Amino acid sequence: MQEFVTLFFSVFAALFSVANPMGAMPLFLSMTAGDTKKDKDNTARKASLYFVIILVVSFFVGSYLLDFFGISISAMRIAGGLIILSSGYALLKGEHAKNRAVDKKVHSEAVEKDDISLTPLAMPVLAGPGSISLLIGYANETPDLQHYIVIILAVLVVGIATYALLRLSPMLVSRLGAAGMNSMSRIIGFIVMSVGIQFIINGVTTVFAIK
Repeated sequence: MQEFVTLFFSVFAALFSVANPMGAMPLFLSMTAGDTKKDKDNTARKASLYFVIILVVSFFVGSYLLDFFGISISAMRIAGGLIILSSGYALLKGEHAKNRAVDKKVHSEAVEKDDISLTPLAMPVLAGPGSISLLIGYANETPDLQHYIVIILAVLVVGIATYALLRLSPMLVSRLGAAGMNSMSRIIGFIVMSVGIQFIINGVTTVFAIK
C-alpha cells in the first residue's frame, strides 16, 4: 500500500510541476478577458478534460509510437528531459508563455477564437512535450495493472487541480499579485528543472547500462 501511495504522490508532484497550471493562469485570464464568468468556467472545465484525455492517451499509446518511429525509451527520456529542463529554466526567467509556443500571434488568434479550451490552452499550454514525455516514461516503467491505475488516478487528480486553479484564477492572481506569481513561478521552475535533470540521468544511465 505504501508503495502505491508513494507512486501516486511522485507522479502527481512531477506532473503538476511540469504541466504547471499555476503558470497557465495569467494566460487563461488574458485569453478569456472578454468572457463571462460562466464562459470562463466552461472553458476551464473543457480545457482540464482535454488535458487529462491527452495525457491518458499519451500514457497508453506513447510506447507504440516510439516503436513505430524506432525511437528508444532512453532517447525519449533524454530528449524529454531536455525539454523539461528548458521549461523549468523558462519559468525561472518568467517566460512560461514563450516556452509553451504561445507568442503574440498565437495569443491574438486565441483571443479571437470562440473556443480556446483544446488549443492553445489544453495543448500546448498545459499538455506540452514535457508532460507527454513524462507520461510515456512512466508507462515504460509501469510493471502491472495496479501501478497503471495509480498513475491514471494521479493524472485525474492533476486534472481536477488544474480545473480548480483555472476557475479560481481571477481571485488567486489578484491576491498573489505579480510578485507572488513570480515567486511561485521560480519555485516551480526549480522543481521542473530537477525533474528534467533526473529524466536525463535516467536516460543516460540506461544507455550506459545497455552498453
